[in-house]
Amino acid sequence: MDTDSPKVKTSLLLVSSLTIASMITISASLPDMSAHFKDLPGGPSLVKLSLSLPALFIALTATLAGAFIDRAGRLKLLGAALVLYAVAGSSGFWLDNIYGILAGRALLGVSVGISMTIVTTLVADYYQGQARQKFAGLQIAVMSVAGILFITLGGFMADISWETPFLLYLFALAILPFALRFLPEPPKPDNSADSIAEPSIKSPPIIWFVFLNVMLMWVLFFILPIQIPFYLKELGVEKNGLIGIAIASSTLSSAVSSFNYARLKGRFSHGVIFGLGYGLMALAFLVIAFGQTYSLVVTGLVIAGLGMGLLIPNANILVMQLAPPAIRGKEIGKLTTFWFMGQFIAPIVLLPFISKYSQGSVFEGIAIITGILCIFFFLSKKYWSPKG
Repeated sequence: MDTDSPKVKTSLLLVSSLTIASMITISASLPDMSAHFKDLPGGPSLVKLSLSLPALFIALTATLAGAFIDRAGRLKLLGAALVLYAVAGSSGFWLDNIYGILAGRALLGVSVGISMTIVTTLVADYYQGQARQKFAGLQIAVMSVAGILFITLGGFMADISWETPFLLYLFALAILPFALRFLPEPPKPDNSADSIAEPSIKSPPIIWFVFLNVMLMWVLFFILPIQIPFYLKELGVEKNGLIGIAIASSTLSSAVSSFNYARLKGRFSHGVIFGLGYGLMALAFLVIAFGQTYSLVVTGLVIAGLGMGLLIPNANILVMQLAPPAIRGKEIGKLTTFWFMGQFIAPIVLLPFISKYSQGSVFEGIAIITGILCIFFFLSKKYWSPKG
């Protein structure tokens, strides 16, 4: 199995690219979509829910998918997941019913829960040590670049109509032949025979702190793609294309820092990198909170992306190192569950504060929380350095 083959790596990266795109592609459409459904009871709230609803179904699906692939093999479900991604994701273009759109978004989440768990587990299966760190950073960087392309295209397509960006989800059909042709099924680990007695095979307890950290990380960050379009509208930015570019700027900077993750990991522990990531996030939210111009908000989004570009691969690599091979799919499924559960509950947790306080005040509050997390991880850095 030549996992260093460019065909294998490209196929992994193409499937990975669909993850971030699944969530934020329609972000720039939200204001116009809210206006379209404004006469429906609760219409604007349902529209905001459409952005985060896939995250709930990713969370519900991922752990089950992880357990399944530990037993049946990594690639059994991938083809079906990609087809479902295209059909469910594009359904918003064909439907003019918010409840039908929400159903499509839910099925989109199911497809991502399966595909993301599979592809992240394959990265852990195919690569070890420094090679794994480099590829994990590259994976997040490519996911970020894909996010840039999808959110930018989505922004300009939203100027045509709010429905048009949903067509971008059909890209999964172009990826399908690469995934089916070039991704090899990895051999089962030596201890796979013992995996039937899974209760005897456990990860270190600290892995649960990683999961909870990932959920909190996304609760705090995901307010940006949800609320920034409305924040910029308040500042007088009317072009959806400019809103898409603003959100894409965060994704671009995330790609830059993710691409350099392996270099940083060679010098610093997981705890230090978590601290650096949260420190950048704290600075970003301060800039956004006090920035009353488009350029300052974009500057804050760029800094936020730099922070998330460190936090995401750092958490992924840590879970890969902590999880025993026989239950690796299950543990990465849990990681995916906590990742997207954070995205789903972000509006539930934060939007009540936005209705009570100004958006600037909410961003200030998040800056304080991320600053506290920065200090916590720097002080506890020695506990976040597993071997492997």
